[in-house]
This record gives sequence, structure tokens and C-alpha cells, in this order.
Amino acid sequence: MRLLLLTFLSLLLYSCADEAPTLKTGDWRVNMELQDEMLLPFNIEFKADGTAVIRNAEERIAITDIVQNGDSVLIKHPVFAGEFQGVFTSEKKVEGDFIIANMERSIPFSMVHGDSERFREVDPAQVQLGGTWKIEFTENDGNTYPAQGVFEQQGNELTGTIRTETGDYRYLEGVVDGDSLKLSTFDGAHAFLFTAKATDSTLNGGMFYSGNHYKAAFNGKLDPGYELADPDSLTFLKPGYERFNFAFPDADGKIWTLDDPQFKDKVVVVQLMGTWCPNCLDETKYFADYIARNPDSEVEFIALAIDYSKTPEPAFKAIDRLKERMGLEYPIVLAQYGTNSKSEASEKLPMLNAVLSYPTTIVVDKKGAVRKIHTGFNGPATGDKYTAFVTSFEAFLAELQAEE
Repeated sequence: MRLLLLTFLSLLLYSCADEAPTLKTGDWRVNMELQDEMLLPFNIEFKADGTAVIRNAEERIAITDIVQNGDSVLIKHPVFAGEFQGVFTSEKKVEGDFIIANMERSIPFSMVHGDSERFREVDPAQVQLGGTWKIEFTENDGNTYPAQGVFEQQGNELTGTIRTETGDYRYLEGVVDGDSLKLSTFDGAHAFLFTAKATDSTLNGGMFYSGNHYKAAFNGKLDPGYELADPDSLTFLKPGYERFNFAFPDADGKIWTLDDPQFKDKVVVVQLMGTWCPNCLDETKYFADYIARNPDSEVEFIALAIDYSKTPEPAFKAIDRLKERMGLEYPIVLAQYGTNSKSEASEKLPMLNAVLSYPTTIVVDKKGAVRKIHTGFNGPATGDKYTAFVTSFEAFLAELQAEE
């Protein structure tokens, strides 16, 4: 009997020793490895029901597609194609790669359980960075582009967003570390990190990292009155064109145009977008909400998708995934695949002066005339800008519907 007991205990200890770790509930701190040996941190909380939540300031991204097989872990975003593929290297640590297969990109990552801090070992703040900032980014080729930073600071904690003329850089969360700004976000598609030296009125020597494939320098100055160009003024019909036209297929092979009977005598909102694009997802969520709130509206929507996938099949699969997850009923057609090149998109839509941004939104009245082209999208992270857009846009749609 004693021998049997010892054998049982030995087997039990061996079994426990070989048992794979699990994704413990609570906070995990993720570090993504970027260029220049920089680390982009963000926070994710795993819950007892097998789901997780990514946190960026006020943003909460629910993750339900989590699979563990032995010591391997697979975590997928509900809409975007990126996924974390990792392996437990200890009871409380997972290492691996964040992979976006259709873009052929990957970013090494590690995540540790029990760490709720985003940026660690922070010195007391020596500067106050709350307010509106005029920012200029300089890319590696010397090209520059303007931006507006809007930040709120409480002690060391810093939140806000950065707006450009093509969209916002999401919900940013970070710290003021002594005299330095550190902000990050991860939304399932974009991994952004911003660092800079700061005074109460300047940002100096800043660097913006997007994943491990892009970076740009930036500087800024406090400017409460600074505004970007009007997003309704940047994209327009070229002289000689009176209509916006297209002819692109849906997943069933049907070719859609604005002459489709569904659009006859209706106001039509045409959305140029990508299923991989967070700003486009923000706009799509808003359109879905508008449709739900206005079931009797005489406004029709159609989206023209630009996709990285090398063939149409995975592009349509991504479109179907978006429609299913968002409950979308309006058509999404495939305008371009293999690249998200704006110059190639411009060639497919030659009536536009240029495709400058995803999303770009074209509003057509009941008679087929283009009445507004809106470049980019100020999403919920922009606060008052988002609210102002919604109010103005819905008032404009109401005016067009009232026209004879």
C-alpha cells in the first residue's frame, strides 16, 4: 500500500510539473519590439470567462477569440486580421510574434502577468502638457505633414490623441516621465508609440513609431487656437467631371454602380475604406449606428474596399468578417486588392483630384450630384471633434433628404 501511495504521489507531481501554464486572469503588460530597440507597452486583462479586454485610455477592445493548445497561445482580434502567436516561457510570461499575414508583417512581443503599469519606473512630472498642440511630422524622405495634438494630464498620467488631415492616431495613453512624453496605443491593427522631450510649451526631438516598419520625427508647440485644414476641402472632383462613378464587384460577382436601382432617388453615402483600417472601422461603426437610429431614412450606403490581400478570395473573406461582426447590411464591394496604394486607388477613381485618406466619404444627392467629399475621419478618440462631425453630418443628410 505504501509503495502504491508513493507511486501515485510521484505520478501526481510529474503530471503537475508537466502541466502547461494557463492565461491567468487579471492584468498583463504587453511589450512589442519596434525599431531602435524601442518597446511599445499596452495593457490587456484576461477574464475568467475566457475573454480579454485591451485597454487604451478610455477605449476597451473586447477579445473573444483566444485559443490555448499546450503551451501555445493564439489571440485574434474580432475584426482585424492580426493575431498574437505565442508560447509560455514561464508560468507568467508569453513570448512570440504579432502577425498580420496579409501584409506579411510581424512584430515580436512578450507579455507578463500581474503588471498593470503601462510605462514603468517613471520620474515625477516636470512639465505640464495638457492642451492643444501644433505638431509637424517629418518622414525619412523629408516630406512633412501637419497634425494637432490634444492632451490631458493628471500628475504623471497623460492621455489624448493626435489628429492629422487623414484621421486620428487613436486613443493614446502614457506618461510624462520627468521632462519626457511617452504615449502608446494598440488597437489590433496599429501599434503606435510616441516619445519626445518637452517643456511646458514645446515638444522636441520627437519620434513616432508605427509597428516596426515606419517611423517619423516630430516637433510641436503649444497652440490653443491651432486647427487643421477643413476635411471637406481636401478631396474634390477634377474639373470636367460632374459625377462620381465606379463599377466594382461584391463577393457574389455582382457589379455595383451608382445606377443600381437601390440608389435611385436616394441620397447615397459612398465610403472608400479598408477592413484593416481602424479609422475606417470607427466610421463604419458610426454609419451602422446611424442606420439603426434612422430606419426610415432615405439614405443608402455603399463601401468601396481597398485590401492588402494578394487575391480577391481573402479580401472578400475579410469583408464578410467585418459585415458579420458589425451586423452590416449595406454592400461592400472590392475596389482594389494586393496593395493599399493611394496612387493606385486614385487611378481607379480618376474623377477625384487624389485619394488622400482611408476613409474618404463621398455624399451624393438624389439627382446623382456630389455634394460633399470628406477626407479622413475624426473618431471617438477626438472627443468634441467627433461630436461636432456627427451633428454636422446628420444635419447635412437631413437637408439632402428634404430636397425635391
